[in-house]
Amino acid sequence: MTAIVAVDIGGTHARFAIAEVQKGRVTDLSEAVTLKTTEHRSFQTAWQEFKRLNGASLPRAVAIAIAGPVDANIIELTNNPWVIHRSMVCEKLDVDNFLIVNDFGAVGHAVAHAGAEHFQYLAGPEQDFAREGTISIIGPGTGLGVAQVWRKGINYHVQATEGGHIDFAPLDAIEDAVLARLRKRYRRVSIERVVSGPGLIDLYETLAAIEGRAVQQYDDKTLWQMGMSGADSLAAAAVDRFCLSLGSVAGDITLAQGGFAGVVIAGGLGLRIKDILIRSGFAERFRAKGRFENLMSAIPVKLITHPQPGLFGAAAAYAQQHV
Repeated sequence: MTAIVAVDIGGTHARFAIAEVQKGRVTDLSEAVTLKTTEHRSFQTAWQEFKRLNGASLPRAVAIAIAGPVDANIIELTNNPWVIHRSMVCEKLDVDNFLIVNDFGAVGHAVAHAGAEHFQYLAGPEQDFAREGTISIIGPGTGLGVAQVWRKGINYHVQATEGGHIDFAPLDAIEDAVLARLRKRYRRVSIERVVSGPGLIDLYETLAAIEGRAVQQYDDKTLWQMGMSGADSLAAAAVDRFCLSLGSVAGDITLAQGGFAGVVIAGGLGLRIKDILIRSGFAERFRAKGRFENLMSAIPVKLITHPQPGLFGAAAAYAQQHV
């Protein structure tokens, strides 16, 4: 059994935990410690704070999930000022081994390793994912993460992608209006502009314009709270519209990837709106792919409910590669 530190770094928070891995699997994951990135000048100082809070020496191996591209030697995070030099990780953190993965690559590893208890039904048949084939993963949050897992027997391969940046394809007059609104600001409109947390603002303001209503400007966090609570009928309509668009996008990604073994909705936003998703038109839009409607109807679609898929997935990625 090998002990490692698992780290999940986003724009706002860095999460740390101690994981134990054995025979290519994660056998234990401690409770996460969450630090605000704005309160630490660098990853190294956040690491030192975690070490202090842990109250003991840390394992000499680390698996790090990062929100952004991770292939370069110098990794600049997308939404915070930290910079990580691959060539200096062992020296700066006092470790012997390390692994750095894209955050949605880590989610892919979490999907491959998590038990059935960490998935909740959303659409399609209520059955397990197929044991072989491709599982598509779509995660709305600050942006839109996309990945896929290919499985055959006990073997699997995770492929992180930039699928959140494919073009947005409207399906009705309201989505035509959303696209027209966004095209005034962007040369091309990706699905991330609509199917992400901040995308709710444009959905809300488009609906207001269609109805000829003057509305106050809100940030996306406030709009989500208003829409999910039902405190504002227009915000609630925007949330419903978001669910429709997410269903369409998830179906498109599934067709493109061949994700016929199953589909996973990931990300913190998915967890927050799970009850609304089940009642919404998400499933109908996911299936609505013309001649392939019967194929789409046969795919199980689930939400991953693991409390720390980034940490768990980073540890699973290390287990697969090093143990």
